[in-house]
Amino acid sequence: MGIDQETHKKLAVNLFNRTWDLIEKVNKSEDEKDEMMYSAIASRFHWGFVGTPLQFARGEWQISRVYSLLGRHEPAFHHARKSLEFCIENNLGDFDLGFAYEALARSYALIEVEEESRRYIQLAQEAATKISNVENREWLEKNIHSVETNSIPL
Repeated sequence: MGIDQETHKKLAVNLFNRTWDLIEKVNKSEDEKDEMMYSAIASRFHWGFVGTPLQFARGEWQISRVYSLLGRHEPAFHHARKSLEFCIENNLGDFDLGFAYEALARSYALIEVEEESRRYIQLAQEAATKISNVENREWLEKNIHSVETNSIPL
């Protein structure tokens, strides 16, 4: 592709952070919503050259979150499943596993498949109980509690 490893990594990190800034922004314009989607996908693209399964899982999770915020169930579900696959195949731990479950719960909640959403919320809560780092556990729990409102906890 003609881009060196250092540039891929810098782009991946900067785009991930830009996406997060847009996720947290209240009252996004339509252009900002598009930018949020494009930057999440571009970040994951660049991680594909220099990242590890951890960055792949988190990138897929972020894309899923963006699509959930945009009300787009199918791509939200697709990327949540990919995040879960990376977590399971690479034994990434309960923090990332819990977020993959949270993303699946959120995508099911979008189309009001309550039984599946509750099932994945329960799995996410079970993962949260196994996280020893208090800040990480609380962050996951806040996100789990925001599934029904499809919001971002700040």
